[in-house]
Amino acid sequence: MNLTLKVWRQKNADTKGNFVTYKADHVSPDMSFLEMLDVVNEDLVKKGDDPIHFDHDCREGICGSCSLHINGRPHGPKQGIATCQLHMRSFKNNDTVVIEPWRAEAFPVIKDLATNRSAFDRIQVAGGFVSVNTGGVPDANVIPIPKVIADEAFNSATCIGCGACVAACKNASAMLFVSAKVSQMALLPQGQPERYRRVQAMVAQMDAEGFGSCTNTGACEAECPKEISITNIARMNRDYFTAKLFKEEEV
Repeated sequence: MNLTLKVWRQKNADTKGNFVTYKADHVSPDMSFLEMLDVVNEDLVKKGDDPIHFDHDCREGICGSCSLHINGRPHGPKQGIATCQLHMRSFKNNDTVVIEPWRAEAFPVIKDLATNRSAFDRIQVAGGFVSVNTGGVPDANVIPIPKVIADEAFNSATCIGCGACVAACKNASAMLFVSAKVSQMALLPQGQPERYRRVQAMVAQMDAEGFGSCTNTGACEAECPKEISITNIARMNRDYFTAKLFKEEEV
């Protein structure tokens, strides 16, 4: 198939960017989206042009690096997958494909399609670690956890931190990401001692990074490649207001 690509090119966060049109000819339907970009870059390098810069790592839908906005949707037209799992058979011959970086103040452009998402790292660092002295590895049955709770904690922990939730939200909110990271600990016994300190610290860091407020539209859940549920946001809000209430009572 032959495609027309309109790719956002931008030297750095301090310069203005613009769309540049490229032709991608003889694209195999079995290529992944990133493999297609690799081929385009090979042609650009052969011509002596600067290749298109984009983030990638595992290319298996695990690392969350492949943060591309494709035809107006984070990670492209398919649900429940990251960009690296998107195959070119999802497009038609002679389609025009518009490729942009995440659009959020907290995710400044590094170059072209690559953005700096270290704000997510700082939010996780603010949450701290589990300080309980666990000692050696206990037997699996020592702390019984109901399967439904274990499953819910695991589902929250599947968040890969790609930032699609931020890109999908008209306010560039990070509530789904933060609530998933809060929930994966709040649901388990090991996370209880610091549960309320953690949620306050992570929400405060989220606000400091410049992310917007939750819109309650559910766009984040719809575009999340791991289909993280927005019920995590409700849980985080309950924990946050409970923490504030306890603090006021202590005063």
